[in-house]
Formats: sequence, C-alpha cells, structure tokens
Amino acid sequence: MHPDSHYLGYVKYHPHPRGDRDLFGRSYQQNSVVSKSFGILARRPECYVYSDVLGSVITGVPRRDVVRHYSARRTLAALHHTNADRTKASGVGGDLLAIVDRIAAQGWLPLFGVTGSFLVGCANRWSDIDLVSYGPEGYDAARELFADRDVIRTYEGEHLTRLYLRRAKYMEGSRFETLVEQETRKFQGLTAGTGAHINCEPLRADVPGNPDTMSAKEIGEITLLATVTDHAEGVLTPALYRIRVDRVLSSTVDDPESFADRIVHLRSYLGAYTGAFRAGDPIHVVGRLVHLSQGAEDTFGVELTPWTASRSYLADLAPSTAVHNAGMTSRS
Repeated sequence: MHPDSHYLGYVKYHPHPRGDRDLFGRSYQQNSVVSKSFGILARRPECYVYSDVLGSVITGVPRRDVVRHYSARRTLAALHHTNADRTKASGVGGDLLAIVDRIAAQGWLPLFGVTGSFLVGCANRWSDIDLVSYGPEGYDAARELFADRDVIRTYEGEHLTRLYLRRAKYMEGSRFETLVEQETRKFQGLTAGTGAHINCEPLRADVPGNPDTMSAKEIGEITLLATVTDHAEGVLTPALYRIRVDRVLSSTVDDPESFADRIVHLRSYLGAYTGAFRAGDPIHVVGRLVHLSQGAEDTFGVELTPWTASRSYLADLAPSTAVHNAGMTSRS
C-alpha cells in the first residue's frame, strides 16, 4: 500500500506539553482519532498523500524523514527473551508477559506482534494490550489463544456494559444487543491478572496480493441495508465482505439505485469491523461509495475508512437480527 515516497499511517502519539507519555525525553499525547492527524500535521502539508488503494487523501511520513522503524514481531519476541523485568514494572506488563510466554510455548512467536504503547515503549498503568496476528495461521492461533481462560477472560455479565460503553462512542447509534453480538465475535477480552483490555487484530499475511491490490475511486457517500453473502475474507484486516444490497436509504449521488445491483463489496480499513459479520447477517451501512478495480474485475462497493473529517462511517447488524449472546435473547 505504501507509495515510493511515503509510509502511510496516522499520528498515534505527538509532542504535547500536557501529554502523559514519555518518548525521546519529552511529553507526548496519545491520539485515537485517525482523522485528527490532518490537524496535527497542518504545518506539515507534505504529509498529506493521495492513496490509490483507498481512493482518498490520507496522511503519511516522507520516507526520508523516518528515523526509526518498530517491528511488532521483534518487539514481542524481545519481551519474551530480554525485557521481562522492565515490562513487569508497567502494571499490565506482567499480564502481557504471561500471554507472550503462552504464545512462545505454542511456537507461535512468528505469527504475532505487539503494537500500541508497548511497541514504542511508552506504556503506563492505563495501557491496553494490542496484539496483531498475521495471515490465516495467525488467525487460527489467535482464536486458540483467546479461548485460553488461564490468560484471557471473556467480556460477560457487568463487563459487557463496560465493553459497550468502550465501543459505542465510536459506533454511535448501535443498539446494545447488536453491538455486543458484533463485539463478541472479535478477538478481545480482559487479562486474567489485572483485568486490562486486550485485543488482537488479525492482519492479512504481509506479502503482496489480495484486497491490498484493489484500487478505489471515490464517488460519493451512501447509506443502505444489505445482506452479507460471504465473510471468508472479512475475518482479516483489511476486511472484505461480499454483500447484496437490499435497499438504498440515501446517497449523495443521483439515482443511487442504478448502482445497487453492482455494489457487491463492503471493504473496511476500520479494525472494528474485522470479523464482525457473518454470511446471512442483515446489516445497516453508512460509508463511502467507491468504484473498485482489481485486475480485470470492476465492481462497486461501500468502503469504511477512518480517513474522513466530515462524518463517521459505520456498519452494524440490522435491528431485526436475533441476538443470542451471554444468555440474552432479543428480537425487535
């Protein structure tokens, strides 16, 4: 995805006098809203880049300006081999070490990495644990890891409300039952020790090909009801679902119904929707209408991307979905 000139990405930490993270001898503030990168980098217009893959302007760092690369895989391995004492001092670090030891014992170290504050060395007592896994093998390993109750507990009971509140601020309008159903399909939970949030985003294998080679052209915005017809490529980021449009609710383009039968993909660069849907699910989608091309195939799709400062793009299970989760049954 990265052009020859830039490494694409958003600003995760930036210098700030009231920041609560220490990096390079100065205070940094954490940023969790991707589109805020545009404002943070307002004095660095060379960091605004058009991406053919996403079909829009995003942010990135000119390659000549990069002074340090961090490897999620190597950092995870280093935690296992050399950095135990320092990591334990960070509170949730002891839980992370237990999880890394379990990963190593299963021979899974090449399949996992650690990101976020533990990757760059600015974790504090409020830190979450953010893991990534690589490819189909990593997905299977993550599924087994998150089923191990010795190191990771599930969100259940009163903790489901905690999970709902954690996600609802990014997924405005989602009903409790349907949002919880989506969230419990993903790799996340609470560490067995301190009860810190832990999640794992399953990434595609880091080799060229598949949806990363799709190019997009933005046409407008669209809101619709659809049914998921295939989720096989939706379990890894970037998630690619095949859908059938049931009804177009609104759009910024004229005569949106003319696109409806050719809108066959839902593509998400928002990790919140990786693994969230299954074939047969009715879904409500607010996203970017894009023309997608890959090789000789030309289709239309709805893209969920955080690279917009105008509104939030959302997808959720339609309210008619029957939810059977944690002992609850709900029908609307």
